[in-house]
Amino acid sequence: MDHSSAILERLLALHPKKIDLSLGRIERLLAALDHPERRTAPVLHVAGTNGKGSTIAFLRAMLEAANHRVHVYTSPHLVRFHERFRLAGAGGGSFVSDERLAEVLRHCEEVNDGQPITVFEMATVAAFELFASEPADYVLLEVGLGGRFDATNVIGAPEASVITSISHDHAFYLGDRLDQIAGEKAGIIKPGAPAIIAPQPEPVREVLFDKAEAVGAPIIAAGADFTAFEEHGRLVYQDAAGLLDLPLPRLVGRHQIDNAGTAIAALRAIADSAVDEAAIGTGLQTVNWPGRLQRLSGRLAALKPDGAEIWLDGGHNPDGGRALAAAMAELEERVPRPLALIVGMLKAKSAEGFLAPFRDLATGVVTVPILGNEHAFLPEELAAVSRAAGFETRIADSVTAAIEMLVEDGVAAPRILICGSLYLAGEVLALDETLPE
Repeated sequence: MDHSSAILERLLALHPKKIDLSLGRIERLLAALDHPERRTAPVLHVAGTNGKGSTIAFLRAMLEAANHRVHVYTSPHLVRFHERFRLAGAGGGSFVSDERLAEVLRHCEEVNDGQPITVFEMATVAAFELFASEPADYVLLEVGLGGRFDATNVIGAPEASVITSISHDHAFYLGDRLDQIAGEKAGIIKPGAPAIIAPQPEPVREVLFDKAEAVGAPIIAAGADFTAFEEHGRLVYQDAAGLLDLPLPRLVGRHQIDNAGTAIAALRAIADSAVDEAAIGTGLQTVNWPGRLQRLSGRLAALKPDGAEIWLDGGHNPDGGRALAAAMAELEERVPRPLALIVGMLKAKSAEGFLAPFRDLATGVVTVPILGNEHAFLPEELAAVSRAAGFETRIADSVTAAIEMLVEDGVAAPRILICGSLYLAGEVLALDETLPE
């Protein structure tokens, strides 16, 4: 076990795992550390239900293509905890070393002195400590849950607030109505900082606009202030400053056009970012975001039938299912292949809502466990949901066994999609020996 993992296990044992949305604990610890969150480079703060991570990946790739140094804090990790912390540096920076992360976590734990704190709060404090101690031009900060009471929302004056696609998720904490959820996400909008708003359902737009107007944040909204769409194999972006004719994103799926457009709008809203059209185009082609419609090429891919494709995606809610199914339909239009799903999910997610968009696309489903996760569906439980939704469904005790099962079917050149959970995506990347970089 690495040093940071040992510290995190101790913190989990000391403090309850239950999410408790408030800012008092983290504000107390940050004050004791002399407010590292006030000593970082300018922050772009990103909230939303779907697309946060991809939008941050686009922002990083474009900023780095323009020779900016960028720190990044995201969650959850896929394989190892240190993936949440990317430090600026030559050649695009790198994940924090385990030794450095353990050192910072240990220091934060000592200063906290046994006071109540959650693991995510401690990790967020560690991120601010790391980012305050290393030079950078920008910090990209991803909200963990919600926005208003998320641990990252101790930032008082971001350079910009970015709201990606909002839909139903985490209803227990954020409410089950879209306007409630939007109200929580809108909590990151701050006075004077432009609010960049991705395409949204109308009730969501209304809440976000009201919040931005109430606090005096300039609004830059998809559809009204900028548009991004695919035309003749190119990404066309347009706003009041003009039109950009760009290459399509490296990340697959039409939803990535929206995420890329939102990232471009955010950068064009920041007067001093100096990210020109060439850097934006380079960023679109070099962007990397593991576990999001990623085609596997490692150990697991070697098990596949001849000519088959194996794809991996961590999407896990109904809107994520719709975006993923649309991307698979797009691939089907280009190169038709029978589609089989390998699915593992957490019980807190709507399995039926996630699977429904695949009804006319997938020839069958194999359900698998998410190893070591007590909150996951058992394969038998998930199979019952899948069968009730009309899918021919089988059960396997692992992803490897599921792939072997599909190989034994003898279907020529199938397309296999492993999906349903970021936790499953992390497990698969470790099995595939394709570690995030």
